[in-house]
Amino acid sequence: MHTAIDAFPIHIPDADLTDLADRLARTRWPDTETVNDTSQGPQLARIRALVERWQDGYDWRSTEAALNEWGSSRTVIDGLGIHFLHIRSPEPNATPLLLTHGWPGSVLEFRELIGPLTQPQAHGGLASDAFHLVIPALPGFGFSDKPTEPGWGVGRTAQAFAELMRRLGYGERWVAQGGDWGAAVTSAMAHMRVPGLAGIHLNMVMFHPTEQEIADATPEEQRMLDDAARYEKDYSGYMKLQCTRPQSVAFALADSPVGLASWLYALFQDVSDTDGQPERTIAPDRLIDDVMMYWLTNTGPSSARFYWEGAREMARGMPTAPLPLPAGISMFPGEQMRLSERWAASRFADLRFFGEAERGGHFAAMENPATFVEHLRATFRTML
Repeated sequence: MHTAIDAFPIHIPDADLTDLADRLARTRWPDTETVNDTSQGPQLARIRALVERWQDGYDWRSTEAALNEWGSSRTVIDGLGIHFLHIRSPEPNATPLLLTHGWPGSVLEFRELIGPLTQPQAHGGLASDAFHLVIPALPGFGFSDKPTEPGWGVGRTAQAFAELMRRLGYGERWVAQGGDWGAAVTSAMAHMRVPGLAGIHLNMVMFHPTEQEIADATPEEQRMLDDAARYEKDYSGYMKLQCTRPQSVAFALADSPVGLASWLYALFQDVSDTDGQPERTIAPDRLIDDVMMYWLTNTGPSSARFYWEGAREMARGMPTAPLPLPAGISMFPGEQMRLSERWAASRFADLRFFGEAERGGHFAAMENPATFVEHLRATFRTML
């Protein structure tokens, strides 16, 4: 069995970048929306502005160089190539930390955390706050392989990532963090009690409030319920499509860079803490970087299928017992699916930390990295 860890230097052929430029130049644009807000989706003017930057001023090669500097690597697990970044801290006693992204994120979602987590003393922390970072791309995302058969959902990914930590020599004691699908994978590893996992941190919790919780909701909890209802009503169209007919949108995501960009941008617009203007907090080049991780690897279609897999897993039933390992939770106000500390208490057997940030949303590591790091440190100080 092939178990080697291989360096994976990334160098996109110039021909691929030329092809992208040609496609952007030949974009056939839609009509302008008929409303003055984002209720119909991304606004034409905003996507045009993003594409103009993409065509003139954006530099993929600098991002490519950074990925290579951050230990771009691959290994084959359960027959699938998994790409990951591996950044070791200079602190000899650093704790291994697995960071798992979601959709439409990528391994670049955590770029602002790398310095503070690996070299904490240079960023207001203690030497004991140091982490060795492992940041894998989900199956079918980025430079990980695309599954060619069904079955690569949350559970199988959790097992693969646990094996990745073991293979890297971190099997004895490590911790994990996740949001979005990364939260599902991280929670699954905790429920599985995978070897060596000492505790987790989540910035999103997948849960359904009970009828009693809804009836007894405090005013703040009612706001959480209202936001979740708004997400379900106004923002979740992408999820319903990808859970049921991912191949329907796959052709557009594979063929049109602007189609892909607008599909991904919509969620940054709807669930970031930016009043529908993600560029207020996330630099346009960072948004383009994220799109490039899907475009260059043609993983728009395969990443959409992860929802199809997840929907089938959920239909078969998810764990109902309280999460057994030590855990910390951060709630960011722009996250549409939030829970209170009271609701969390019944779902986590050993809740060590519960923090509420003043700003930030679904893409917390990109929107408010300073608070994100602060909450991670507070969580894992209770476990290590």
